[in-house]
Amino acid sequence: MKKFCVIVTIFAFMAVASCATLEEHKGAAAGGAIGAGLGGLIGAAVAPGGHGLEGAIIGGIAGAILGGVVGHYGFDTKKTQAETNKTYAYNDSNVNVRIENVSVQPKKVKAGEKVDLNMTYAVLTTSEGIARVREIREIWIGDNQFGNPETTVERKGGTYQSNIPIFLPKDAKKGTYKVSYVVQTDYSKDTREESFTVY
Repeated sequence: MKKFCVIVTIFAFMAVASCATLEEHKGAAAGGAIGAGLGGLIGAAVAPGGHGLEGAIIGGIAGAILGGVVGHYGFDTKKTQAETNKTYAYNDSNVNVRIENVSVQPKKVKAGEKVDLNMTYAVLTTSEGIARVREIREIWIGDNQFGNPETTVERKGGTYQSNIPIFLPKDAKKGTYKVSYVVQTDYSKDTREESFTVY
């Protein structure tokens, strides 16, 4: 998964709305967060070169991490629309989404280090149009929400792998964190869960 570095500025109290165009195959990044005093990363990157545009991140990355930072969103296209529809024997023009796999890397991490929240999902449709897809990653420790980075992207039919890196605060509480992954459109929704441990 390719990512592109940009110069960023961290503000303590600022919300940002951005729109970054994404390259069709290898993921460009769009970093953005609503800091609200919890720590936010602001910035955007557009993949250089590329042939044809798939869509855009709508509004950047919203949400916040308690005392930490949200990094740059990245994605890869894993399968074409035709390949994805064949895998699921799907022949409907309505848009459905299916999460295929989620992971947190690494599974065990020290406070102050980075974890990658990965998700692979299918956008199922026979339409050639663009679907607006919302990706949500809610992070919990016990009954307390630690963070909720989310973004809305425009997708053609196909299978996609996306990643949002999270930089934990140096004083992050030790224990097991649960990550609830959600992908949804206007007409469908799918969820999965994963976990990681801070030690």
